[in-house]
Amino acid sequence: MPSDKICKTVHQYNKAPVSEEDMQKLIDIAEDYRKVKNYVYVRYGGIGSLAKLYPGYTVQNEMTASGYREIVGLPAVYFYLAVFDALADIKSQWTRTKSKIVKLIGKNERFTEAEKHYLRFILKVSNAFEAVLNQKPIKLTAKINRQYQELAGQVNTEKMHRYLCRQIRRYHVKLNTDAVDVFSITERAYRYADHGIYISIKEKRKRVFIPLTDNNQYRSQLRIKLYPQEKRIEIKVPVYVAIRRYDDYLNQVGVAVGFYTMLTTDEGRCYGEELGRYQIEYSDWIRTQTSIYRQNRDANSGRKKYYAKKRRLEEHLHSYINQELNRFLITEKPAAVYIVKLPKPRAGGYNKKINYSVAQWQRGYIRRRLTQKCSEQSVEIVEVLGNNISNECSECGTIGTKAGGQFVCPACGYQSEEKTNTARNVKKRGQGDGVIY
Repeated sequence: MPSDKICKTVHQYNKAPVSEEDMQKLIDIAEDYRKVKNYVYVRYGGIGSLAKLYPGYTVQNEMTASGYREIVGLPAVYFYLAVFDALADIKSQWTRTKSKIVKLIGKNERFTEAEKHYLRFILKVSNAFEAVLNQKPIKLTAKINRQYQELAGQVNTEKMHRYLCRQIRRYHVKLNTDAVDVFSITERAYRYADHGIYISIKEKRKRVFIPLTDNNQYRSQLRIKLYPQEKRIEIKVPVYVAIRRYDDYLNQVGVAVGFYTMLTTDEGRCYGEELGRYQIEYSDWIRTQTSIYRQNRDANSGRKKYYAKKRRLEEHLHSYINQELNRFLITEKPAAVYIVKLPKPRAGGYNKKINYSVAQWQRGYIRRRLTQKCSEQSVEIVEVLGNNISNECSECGTIGTKAGGQFVCPACGYQSEEKTNTARNVKKRGQGDGVIY
């Protein structure tokens, strides 16, 4: 992708309900797509196939030779996309497994620093990792081998290898998918025309026509999401847009993210002040509907109205978030935005109403949309990790007191809104003027 462009996802929707016959033809593709992915998961998800995962053409050739495509009867335009989708999932799963083990190694007090270094080296070097798991001799290039021999001389390699194999058996998960409502599609398998899209199906030279709500036409790999109960589909399209740059975007802005007020800047300006009210209304409705559904589960044969209203509420909430983020960027004109990492909601607790509200907090969506919008406008985002960032005085660094949303410093007498003080600390630490923990 060119450095002056960024990828964003746009959505297309069907204009008229999809007939049962056409929907079934699409479901047939999704079902076979699922079968192919599960076949790849089983065949290549283990330690014996680690050497084949990159770049993946070995797997492609073996899948072609296996004759599995003819068995499931899936057109090639879908078959190979399913194969590479599955390979991407397998690679991601191995990355998650390695990250988990790296964390466990760091927390293990029984290991010496040399042992931890050796294990991290094995996890990082793919050839060494594959050899250890498959009980093979480790063969590396001359330069890397010198480093390996130096590390191996300081530890009991057999003990380290047994530990690593044990952790892989314990934490690595073999993948499986039951999704029969989604598949990817290449440019060769669709055609835009007649205010809609023609999608290839399993029958030779046959396509189903789906009228769309817009006349936009794209030439890229698409993702098709099926909603059989609602007789609709959703098309996700990756689009590369030019990064915009503005000469007057020069400010350095620190922000505090909150549940009730979305963003508060270091200058005290607020954006998304109605977010808390919208989120509480949304979470209260979810909690009420969940309680009703549990009490009358046998009587509820379907939840079509529930999902329709839930989608409307989410769209309204997301529309408000995007509107306020746009206002934030237009008003503040930032060159850089300093932001503290968003906290995770705490599970449990005695107040179920509060737990429901926090669980529905759109913190992840806020972060994704802010990141996307800043990238599109060439605005840098700087994450700040901090301890007591909301308790320290942004003037002198003394631990202050908070009451009623106000912050007061007992040392220098500084007073401000609690969120404003936090945003000032975020900016201060992001610029390197404060302590970063």
